[in-house]
Amino acid sequence: MTDSTMPDAAAMRTIARELVDQLAEGWSKGRPDLMAGVFSENPVFIETPFSTPTTGIDAIRQWASDIPYYQSEATFTVGEVFVAGPWFSTEFKLVFRRRTTGEWVDARGAMFAETDGSKITELRMYWHRWNGGRDTSVA
Repeated sequence: MTDSTMPDAAAMRTIARELVDQLAEGWSKGRPDLMAGVFSENPVFIETPFSTPTTGIDAIRQWASDIPYYQSEATFTVGEVFVAGPWFSTEFKLVFRRRTTGEWVDARGAMFAETDGSKITELRMYWHRWNGGRDTSVA
């Protein structure tokens, strides 16, 4: 996308807000179709800095379709969206109950996305997770 076809900053902020709100709604409701709908046809998704990138809409749709089998009572919220050209970032909070153990998980972090001006072409998430009230990042 060239600069002449890129939405202006106000329009991009609106687009980014709609994308993160749709992603959050899809995650909270266990709707992989809503989650996949924010991505372009050939996106890259990096769930954590240590994850192997998930590439392509079909692979992302498959990843998203697993969420309802492992998470229940999910609430995904996002903060203020910051925009710079085709990129945006925001903080997020995800709280859910593990279906396998019943344990509550509280994950908080930030997401960084590149867009084509209307859909996400790359999404990177960085988060910290607490399981059952315990900080799981400490050995």
